[in-house]
Amino acid sequence: LEFWSWGYGYLYKLKSQVLVGGVVVDEVHITTGFRKTAYKNGMIYLNDRVIMIKGYAQRTSNEWPAVGMSVPPWLSDYSNKLMTESNGNLVRWMHVTPWKQDVESCDRVGLIQIMPAGDSEKDVEGRRWEQRKELMREAIIYNRNNPSILFYEGGNENISERHMAELKAIRDTYDPHGGRAIGSREMLDSKIAEYGGEMLYINKSAGKPLFATEYSRDEGLRKYWDDYTYPFHKDGAGPLYKGKDASEYNRNQDSHAIENIIRWYDYYHERPGTGVRVSSGGANIIFSDTNTHHRGEENYRRSGETDAMRIPKDNFWAHLVMWDGWVDPEKFHTHIIGHWNYPKGTVKNVYVVSSSEKVELLLNSRSLGFGEQSYRFLYTFKDVKFKPGQLKAVGYNSEGIVITEAEKTTAGKPAELKLTRIESPVAFKADGADMALFEVEVVDKKGQRCPDAFNMVHFQIDGPARWLGGIAQGPDNYILSKDLPVECGVNRILIGSTTEPGKISIVAKADGLKPAAIQCETLPFNTQSGLTEDLPSKGLPVNLSKGPTPATPSFIPSRNAVLPVSVTAGANQAKAANTFDDNEMTSWDNTDVLENGWITYQLERTATINEVTIKLSGWRTRSYPINIRVNDSIAFSGETPRSLGYVTCPLIPVEGDRITIELTGANRFSDAFNLVEVTGQKDQETINDMEENKSGSLKIIEVEFYEKLEE
Repeated sequence: LEFWSWGYGYLYKLKSQVLVGGVVVDEVHITTGFRKTAYKNGMIYLNDRVIMIKGYAQRTSNEWPAVGMSVPPWLSDYSNKLMTESNGNLVRWMHVTPWKQDVESCDRVGLIQIMPAGDSEKDVEGRRWEQRKELMREAIIYNRNNPSILFYEGGNENISERHMAELKAIRDTYDPHGGRAIGSREMLDSKIAEYGGEMLYINKSAGKPLFATEYSRDEGLRKYWDDYTYPFHKDGAGPLYKGKDASEYNRNQDSHAIENIIRWYDYYHERPGTGVRVSSGGANIIFSDTNTHHRGEENYRRSGETDAMRIPKDNFWAHLVMWDGWVDPEKFHTHIIGHWNYPKGTVKNVYVVSSSEKVELLLNSRSLGFGEQSYRFLYTFKDVKFKPGQLKAVGYNSEGIVITEAEKTTAGKPAELKLTRIESPVAFKADGADMALFEVEVVDKKGQRCPDAFNMVHFQIDGPARWLGGIAQGPDNYILSKDLPVECGVNRILIGSTTEPGKISIVAKADGLKPAAIQCETLPFNTQSGLTEDLPSKGLPVNLSKGPTPATPSFIPSRNAVLPVSVTAGANQAKAANTFDDNEMTSWDNTDVLENGWITYQLERTATINEVTIKLSGWRTRSYPINIRVNDSIAFSGETPRSLGYVTCPLIPVEGDRITIELTGANRFSDAFNLVEVTGQKDQETINDMEENKSGSLKIIEVEFYEKLEE
């Protein structure tokens, strides 16, 4: 038996028969796959191997410009497979059950799915709740033979335990052996939900898996490279949004990619293998730019790792580098963020994302030294002076051996247009619904793309086809227009078939450039009385590129947890044990009296503790000045950084069996992340925390103690 797996869409075709008196009276053909799952120890197991969620929260519309969801199955496969090619392993469809075409597409490409029923951004009662239950029942029955679905989602917000039990009962009735967890967003202390996790924040668990259902909500058009390239988009440029500056989320490609590296690091740091309590990862919002909602200066959402035509941004390549493994990196990559075509005299930082241990930058074979490493995967080379030629990044392992390289080469002046068809694995059918995808580039005389080109391209089409076009930033976003600019040297267009077969010709022209032409052909599509026996997905191959589930462990433990066995505190003694109960909905506090701001833990054994990890109340807005003592020696003294969940305090290694955390002064307040919802509002928790401003407060949600593993 071949197990279905991530990037290994191995499927079987079965027959389900109804027999009456030994005679087959009905027969249904079923395409399905087989896999093993488990949800325990705060981790997700696929085919007995731990897999950390590294994926995307994608709007269920999953739409394309001008045509919305009305795309042929091969185009769904193309889009969903791109998620796996960025080394994403999961798509969390948002708000409502996806259509069957996307469900079956994920089966083929090897992409794990979270399948919601429906929601109203909150728990509901009465007829509205009954309707959600009905939808969950019908969606489970409809999709229970699709192996890529590993999770059923009861809502985009937490729901009551009573409602969670009702949804679980539906799952147990209609899909008792499907190996799927059912849960909802949040549900951190639920006794019934089998998974959970907040939006944006870092959650950890030793029991049911917790992962971010959405994170990294910043936005940036593919059109904007950086501060030094036309159209020179600095972070936050553009009109105010709902009266507020957009600088915290309206980005260019450089800063958007860097932001995604920083945001992923928060989850990577707490990955499986880092202790008893771990994070199971997160779903980055979104994969492709979408017109279903927006904020900022544009009229569509630009948080995607690709644009709406699925042209990758630098975010795509950043994820490919960081995510190539089930938990730890297993294959090593390097990517230079941006391009290497600048005006003479430009001096800028060069950023490299790499999974190697150190990175060297070379310009025209001359070494510029090693980059400053941060957030594990980001390497910064400051104040690099532009010179035309080859910019090369070389990644080394801990033994100094080259394991990965990447390069950028300066392109020459724009010389011509280039048209390339992005091939469907099946024939282009004259069924009136099929589509073909083409890429147009501005290239130099050597055929290299010019990354700073923004030429207007004029298209002509001849033959039995419908013009569908593409998208670019501007008036009406050029939807359906035959005049379409390239952005950063490239764009894409769609054409649709008619019911008449024949040859189709596309010509692309631009002022001052050599034109390009390409031909394709639609083949006859046979019907009888307007009907066909062939499903649109006929002939589409499965993706087996990542191979079967490896038998090796997916992570190497990086530290060892030393557990507390008892605790005493300066106040609220009855709540002190809440700080190590593996429940992020409980906490301990010192009743806002500075003198009571201490708590002492007795460890299970004597150990040399080198790290203390803490989740503190108001983690996004508060800094706490603290001392950490091992027995009677101060091993840490300083302010905790603001975070999206957990902070790790490095300790001077001291052997002991007793740890004391003590508050030494007033809290400091400011919003380190300035997270703004699509509504333009800050979340209420942040507002409340800023307004309370309790100077003598120490409030601990969870605390963990770690020692280095013995080599």
